[in-house]
Amino acid sequence: MRPILMKGHERPLTFLKYNREGDLLFSCAKDHNPTVWFADNGERLGTYKGHNGAVWSCDVSRDSMRLITGSADQTVKLWNVQTGTQLFTFNFDAPARYVQFSIGDKLAVITTDPFMGHLSSIQVKRIARDPSEQTMDSVLTIKHPQSQGRFTGALWGPLNKTIISGGEDGVLRIWDTETGHLLKESDTDNSHQKRITSLSKSADGSHFLTSSLDKSAKLWDTRTLTHIKTYVTSAPVNACALSPLLDHVVIGGGQDAVNVTMTDHRAGKFEAKFFHKILQEEIGGVKGHFGPINALAFNPDGRSFSSGGEDGYVRLHHFDSDYFHIKI
Repeated sequence: MRPILMKGHERPLTFLKYNREGDLLFSCAKDHNPTVWFADNGERLGTYKGHNGAVWSCDVSRDSMRLITGSADQTVKLWNVQTGTQLFTFNFDAPARYVQFSIGDKLAVITTDPFMGHLSSIQVKRIARDPSEQTMDSVLTIKHPQSQGRFTGALWGPLNKTIISGGEDGVLRIWDTETGHLLKESDTDNSHQKRITSLSKSADGSHFLTSSLDKSAKLWDTRTLTHIKTYVTSAPVNACALSPLLDHVVIGGGQDAVNVTMTDHRAGKFEAKFFHKILQEEIGGVKGHFGPINALAFNPDGRSFSSGGEDGYVRLHHFDSDYFHIKI
Protein backbone atom coordinates (compact mmCIF):
# COMPACT_ATOMS: atom_id res chain seq x y z
CA MET A 1 0.00 0.00 0.00
CA ARG A 2 2.18 2.86 -1.23
CA PRO A 3 1.06 6.16 0.23
CA ILE A 4 0.80 9.34 -1.80
CA LEU A 5 2.64 12.07 0.11
CA MET A 6 0.97 15.45 -0.14
CA LYS A 7 3.13 18.38 0.91
CA GLY A 8 1.16 21.60 0.82
CA HIS A 9 1.29 22.81 4.40
CA GLU A 10 4.14 24.55 6.19
CA ARG A 11 2.91 23.63 9.66
CA PRO A 12 1.30 20.65 11.46
CA LEU A 13 -2.01 19.31 10.12
CA THR A 14 -5.11 19.73 12.29
CA PHE A 15 -8.06 18.31 10.30
CA LEU A 16 -9.04 16.35 7.18
CA LYS A 17 -12.42 16.14 5.47
CA TYR A 18 -13.65 14.44 2.29
CA ASN A 19 -16.62 15.74 0.35
CA ARG A 20 -19.65 13.48 -0.03
CA GLU A 21 -18.59 12.03 -3.40
CA GLY A 22 -15.10 11.35 -2.10
CA ASP A 23 -13.32 13.02 -5.04
CA LEU A 24 -12.04 16.00 -3.01
CA LEU A 25 -10.06 16.11 0.22
CA PHE A 26 -9.86 19.28 2.31
CA SER A 27 -6.99 19.76 4.77
CA CYS A 28 -6.56 22.27 7.60
CA ALA A 29 -3.31 23.11 9.34
CA LYS A 30 -1.69 25.60 11.68
CA ASP A 31 -0.42 27.56 8.66
CA HIS A 32 -3.63 29.59 8.04
CA ASN A 33 -4.34 28.13 4.58
CA PRO A 34 -6.98 25.40 4.18
CA THR A 35 -6.16 23.39 1.05
CA VAL A 36 -8.16 21.22 -1.36
CA TRP A 37 -6.74 18.17 -3.17
CA PHE A 38 -7.91 15.58 -5.68
CA ALA A 39 -8.57 12.53 -3.50
CA ASP A 40 -7.52 9.94 -6.09
CA ASN A 41 -4.00 11.14 -6.94
CA GLY A 42 -3.23 13.74 -4.27
CA GLU A 43 -2.89 16.60 -6.73
CA ARG A 44 -3.30 19.99 -5.10
CA LEU A 45 -6.19 22.02 -6.50
CA GLY A 46 -5.79 25.20 -4.49
CA THR A 47 -5.78 26.99 -1.15
CA TYR A 48 -8.28 29.24 0.62
CA LYS A 49 -6.47 32.40 1.66
CA GLY A 50 -7.87 34.74 4.30
CA HIS A 51 -7.33 33.38 7.80
CA ASN A 52 -4.65 34.87 10.09
CA GLY A 53 -4.38 31.99 12.54
CA ALA A 54 -4.26 28.23 12.78
CA VAL A 55 -7.28 26.65 11.09
CA TRP A 56 -8.67 23.98 13.44
CA SER A 57 -11.42 22.34 11.40
CA CYS A 58 -13.58 22.51 8.29
CA ASP A 59 -16.66 21.00 6.70
CA VAL A 60 -17.95 20.91 3.15
CA SER A 61 -21.60 21.14 2.10
CA ARG A 62 -23.41 18.16 0.64
CA ASP A 63 -23.31 19.61 -2.87
CA SER A 64 -19.56 20.44 -2.52
CA MET A 65 -20.27 24.11 -3.26
CA ARG A 66 -19.37 25.60 0.09
CA LEU A 67 -16.63 25.15 2.64
CA ILE A 68 -16.76 26.34 6.25
CA THR A 69 -13.56 26.79 8.30
CA GLY A 70 -12.95 27.59 11.98
CA SER A 71 -9.79 29.35 13.06
CA ALA A 72 -7.75 30.57 16.02
CA ASP A 73 -8.04 34.09 14.54
CA GLN A 74 -11.55 34.22 16.13
CA THR A 75 -13.37 33.87 12.80
CA VAL A 76 -15.35 31.23 10.95
CA LYS A 77 -15.37 31.70 7.18
CA LEU A 78 -17.66 30.46 4.41
CA TRP A 79 -15.97 29.89 1.04
CA ASN A 80 -16.96 29.08 -2.51
CA VAL A 81 -15.27 25.69 -3.01
CA GLN A 82 -14.65 26.14 -6.75
CA THR A 83 -13.35 29.69 -6.85
CA GLY A 84 -11.83 30.05 -3.37
CA THR A 85 -13.79 33.29 -2.85
CA GLN A 86 -14.70 34.22 0.72
CA LEU A 87 -18.49 34.40 0.95
CA PHE A 88 -18.86 35.48 4.58
CA THR A 89 -16.93 35.86 7.84
CA PHE A 90 -18.48 35.19 11.25
CA ASN A 91 -16.57 37.06 13.98
CA PHE A 92 -16.30 35.71 17.53
CA ASP A 93 -14.71 36.95 20.73
CA ALA A 94 -12.72 33.71 21.10
CA PRO A 95 -10.88 31.22 18.85
CA ALA A 96 -13.27 29.01 16.85
CA ARG A 97 -12.38 25.36 17.34
CA TYR A 98 -14.86 23.13 15.54
CA VAL A 99 -17.32 23.62 12.69
CA GLN A 100 -19.88 21.32 11.09
CA PHE A 101 -22.78 21.79 8.69
CA SER A 102 -26.11 20.34 9.80
CA ILE A 103 -27.89 17.65 7.81
CA GLY A 104 -29.28 19.73 4.93
CA ASP A 105 -26.61 22.45 5.28
CA LYS A 106 -29.05 25.10 6.53
CA LEU A 107 -27.31 25.44 9.89
CA ALA A 108 -23.75 25.19 11.17
CA VAL A 109 -22.57 24.32 14.66
CA ILE A 110 -19.44 26.10 15.89
CA THR A 111 -17.54 25.63 19.16
CA THR A 112 -15.40 28.39 20.63
CA ASP A 113 -12.60 28.14 23.20
CA PRO A 114 -12.56 29.83 26.61
CA PHE A 115 -10.72 33.14 26.10
CA MET A 116 -10.16 36.37 28.05
CA GLY A 117 -13.07 35.80 30.43
CA HIS A 118 -15.40 34.38 27.75
CA LEU A 119 -16.70 30.87 28.44
CA SER A 120 -16.28 28.12 25.89
CA SER A 121 -19.50 27.94 23.86
CA ILE A 122 -21.45 26.07 21.21
CA GLN A 123 -23.11 28.38 18.69
CA VAL A 124 -25.52 27.55 15.91
CA LYS A 125 -25.63 29.85 12.87
CA ARG A 126 -28.22 29.84 10.11
CA ILE A 127 -26.56 29.44 6.72
CA ALA A 128 -28.31 31.50 4.03
CA ARG A 129 -28.59 30.16 0.48
CA ASP A 130 -27.65 33.56 -0.85
CA PRO A 131 -24.42 34.91 0.76
CA SER A 132 -25.77 38.47 0.48
CA GLU A 133 -28.52 37.52 2.96
CA GLN A 134 -26.12 35.94 5.48
CA THR A 135 -26.18 37.42 8.99
CA MET A 136 -24.00 37.17 12.09
CA ASP A 137 -26.89 36.15 14.37
CA SER A 138 -26.68 32.95 16.38
CA VAL A 139 -29.84 30.82 16.44
CA LEU A 140 -28.60 29.18 19.63
CA THR A 141 -25.76 29.77 22.10
CA ILE A 142 -24.84 27.21 24.74
CA LYS A 143 -22.24 28.17 27.34
CA HIS A 144 -20.06 25.48 28.88
CA PRO A 145 -21.47 24.45 32.29
CA GLN A 146 -18.02 24.81 33.92
CA SER A 147 -16.27 28.17 34.03
CA GLN A 148 -12.92 26.68 33.00
CA GLY A 149 -14.41 23.97 30.76
CA ARG A 150 -13.77 23.66 27.05
CA PHE A 151 -15.79 22.10 24.22
CA THR A 152 -13.37 20.20 21.99
CA GLY A 153 -15.85 19.20 19.29
CA ALA A 154 -19.51 18.83 18.38
CA LEU A 155 -21.67 16.67 16.13
CA TRP A 156 -25.24 17.00 14.93
CA GLY A 157 -27.56 14.30 16.25
CA PRO A 158 -30.42 12.66 14.30
CA LEU A 159 -32.62 15.11 12.33
CA ASN A 160 -30.59 18.04 13.74
CA LYS A 161 -32.67 17.79 16.94
CA THR A 162 -29.63 17.41 19.19
CA ILE A 163 -25.97 18.40 19.33
CA ILE A 164 -23.43 16.05 20.89
CA SER A 165 -20.40 17.78 22.40
CA GLY A 166 -17.06 16.43 23.55
CA GLY A 167 -15.12 18.17 26.28
CA GLU A 168 -11.70 18.68 27.77
CA ASP A 169 -13.07 16.93 30.87
CA GLY A 170 -13.64 13.72 28.86
CA VAL A 171 -17.43 14.02 29.19
CA LEU A 172 -19.88 13.74 26.28
CA ARG A 173 -23.05 15.82 26.48
CA ILE A 174 -26.25 15.86 24.41
CA TRP A 175 -27.99 19.22 23.99
CA ASP A 176 -31.47 20.05 22.71
CA THR A 177 -31.16 22.32 19.64
CA GLU A 178 -34.53 23.99 20.27
CA THR A 179 -33.99 25.00 23.89
CA GLY A 180 -30.26 24.59 24.45
CA HIS A 181 -31.00 22.40 27.47
CA LEU A 182 -28.61 19.65 28.53
CA LEU A 183 -30.39 16.34 27.92
CA LYS A 184 -27.75 13.79 28.87
CA GLU A 185 -24.16 13.31 29.97
CA SER A 186 -21.94 10.26 29.56
CA ASP A 187 -21.66 8.56 32.95
CA THR A 188 -18.39 8.67 34.86
CA ASP A 189 -17.65 4.96 34.53
CA ASN A 190 -17.71 5.05 30.73
CA SER A 191 -16.47 8.59 30.06
CA HIS A 192 -12.95 9.26 28.84
CA GLN A 193 -10.47 10.03 31.61
CA LYS A 194 -8.79 12.85 29.69
CA ARG A 195 -9.56 15.35 26.95
CA ILE A 196 -11.68 14.17 24.02
CA THR A 197 -9.65 15.00 20.91
CA SER A 198 -12.07 14.16 18.10
CA LEU A 199 -15.54 12.87 17.28
CA SER A 200 -16.43 10.96 14.14
CA LYS A 201 -19.92 9.89 13.06
CA SER A 202 -20.77 6.63 11.28
CA ALA A 203 -22.07 6.82 7.70
CA ASP A 204 -25.68 6.26 8.84
CA GLY A 205 -25.34 8.51 11.88
CA SER A 206 -26.53 5.84 14.33
CA HIS A 207 -23.27 5.68 16.28
CA PHE A 208 -20.08 7.71 16.61
CA LEU A 209 -16.48 7.32 17.69
CA THR A 210 -14.49 9.50 20.10
CA SER A 211 -10.74 9.60 20.65
CA SER A 212 -8.98 10.83 23.75
CA LEU A 213 -5.61 11.56 25.33
CA ASP A 214 -6.42 8.71 27.76
CA LYS A 215 -4.99 6.33 25.07
CA SER A 216 -8.35 5.00 23.95
CA ALA A 217 -11.15 5.47 21.45
CA LYS A 218 -14.77 4.66 22.30
CA LEU A 219 -17.88 3.87 20.28
CA TRP A 220 -21.24 5.35 21.36
CA ASP A 221 -24.91 5.23 20.41
CA THR A 222 -25.90 8.63 18.97
CA ARG A 223 -29.38 8.77 20.50
CA THR A 224 -28.84 7.30 23.95
CA LEU A 225 -25.13 7.95 24.55
CA THR A 226 -24.81 4.26 25.47
CA HIS A 227 -21.18 3.20 25.48
CA ILE A 228 -20.73 0.30 23.01
CA LYS A 229 -17.03 -0.51 22.54
CA THR A 230 -13.54 0.63 23.58
CA TYR A 231 -10.31 0.43 21.56
CA VAL A 232 -7.16 0.66 23.67
CA THR A 233 -3.71 1.66 22.45
CA SER A 234 -0.33 2.59 23.96
CA ALA A 235 -0.25 6.30 23.15
CA PRO A 236 -2.58 9.30 23.42
CA VAL A 237 -5.12 9.28 20.57
CA ASN A 238 -5.59 12.53 18.60
CA ALA A 239 -7.84 11.39 15.78
CA CYS A 240 -10.25 8.63 14.79
CA ALA A 241 -12.46 7.60 11.89
CA LEU A 242 -15.03 4.90 11.08
CA SER A 243 -14.91 2.93 7.86
CA PRO A 244 -18.13 3.41 5.82
CA LEU A 245 -17.59 0.02 4.16
CA LEU A 246 -16.23 -2.50 6.66
CA ASP A 247 -16.49 -2.97 10.43
CA HIS A 248 -13.19 -1.16 10.91
CA VAL A 249 -12.11 1.88 12.88
CA VAL A 250 -8.81 3.69 12.53
CA ILE A 251 -7.18 5.67 15.32
CA GLY A 252 -3.95 7.64 15.42
CA GLY A 253 -1.97 9.92 17.67
CA GLY A 254 1.21 9.91 19.68
CA GLN A 255 2.57 12.24 22.33
CA ASP A 256 2.11 15.97 22.15
CA ALA A 257 4.94 17.35 20.02
CA VAL A 258 6.60 18.71 23.16
CA ASN A 259 7.08 15.24 24.64
CA VAL A 260 8.12 13.43 21.48
CA THR A 261 11.39 11.50 21.54
CA MET A 262 13.20 9.57 18.83
CA THR A 263 12.13 6.30 20.46
CA ASP A 264 8.45 7.06 19.82
CA HIS A 265 8.94 6.78 16.08
CA ARG A 266 10.72 3.43 16.36
CA ALA A 267 8.20 2.15 18.88
CA GLY A 268 5.44 2.72 16.34
CA LYS A 269 3.66 5.33 18.41
CA PHE A 270 2.86 7.30 15.24
CA GLU A 271 1.03 4.50 13.49
CA ALA A 272 -2.52 4.73 12.24
CA LYS A 273 -3.93 1.62 13.94
CA PHE A 274 -6.87 -0.33 12.57
CA PHE A 275 -9.27 -2.15 14.91
CA HIS A 276 -12.21 -4.42 14.27
CA LYS A 277 -15.24 -2.39 15.27
CA ILE A 278 -17.14 -5.29 16.85
CA LEU A 279 -14.35 -7.49 18.18
CA GLN A 280 -12.22 -4.54 19.41
CA GLU A 281 -9.09 -6.34 18.19
CA GLU A 282 -6.21 -4.60 16.45
CA ILE A 283 -5.97 -5.80 12.85
CA GLY A 284 -3.07 -3.76 11.52
CA GLY A 285 -1.21 -0.50 11.42
CA VAL A 286 0.12 1.97 8.89
CA LYS A 287 3.41 3.70 9.72
CA GLY A 288 4.98 6.66 8.01
CA HIS A 289 4.51 9.93 9.87
CA PHE A 290 7.51 11.49 11.64
CA GLY A 291 5.50 12.80 14.54
CA PRO A 292 2.04 12.45 16.03
CA ILE A 293 -0.98 11.91 13.77
CA ASN A 294 -3.44 14.79 14.24
CA ALA A 295 -6.11 14.01 11.66
CA LEU A 296 -7.68 10.94 10.02
CA ALA A 297 -10.45 10.51 7.46
CA PHE A 298 -11.93 7.66 5.44
CA ASN A 299 -13.00 8.24 1.87
CA PRO A 300 -16.81 7.83 1.73
CA ASP A 301 -16.34 4.80 -0.56
CA GLY A 302 -14.23 3.10 2.13
CA ARG A 303 -11.47 2.26 -0.37
CA SER A 304 -8.88 4.76 0.82
CA PHE A 305 -8.03 6.84 3.86
CA SER A 306 -5.80 9.78 4.63
CA SER A 307 -3.82 10.89 7.67
CA GLY A 308 -2.37 14.28 8.57
CA GLY A 309 0.56 14.66 10.92
CA GLU A 310 2.56 17.02 13.07
CA ASP A 311 5.20 16.68 10.31
CA GLY A 312 3.09 18.80 7.92
CA TYR A 313 2.34 15.93 5.52
CA VAL A 314 -0.94 14.47 4.37
CA ARG A 315 -0.52 10.79 3.52
CA LEU A 316 -3.13 9.31 1.22
CA HIS A 317 -3.48 5.50 1.22
CA HIS A 318 -5.47 3.50 -1.32
CA PHE A 319 -6.12 0.08 0.20
CA ASP A 320 -4.69 -3.05 -1.47
CA SER A 321 -7.21 -5.73 -2.36
CA ASP A 322 -5.91 -7.87 0.57
CA TYR A 323 -7.32 -5.32 2.98
CA PHE A 324 -10.89 -6.22 1.97
CA HIS A 325 -10.31 -9.90 2.81
CA ILE A 326 -8.69 -9.64 6.23
CA LYS A 327 -9.75 -12.63 8.31
CA ILE A 328 -9.89 -12.34 12.08
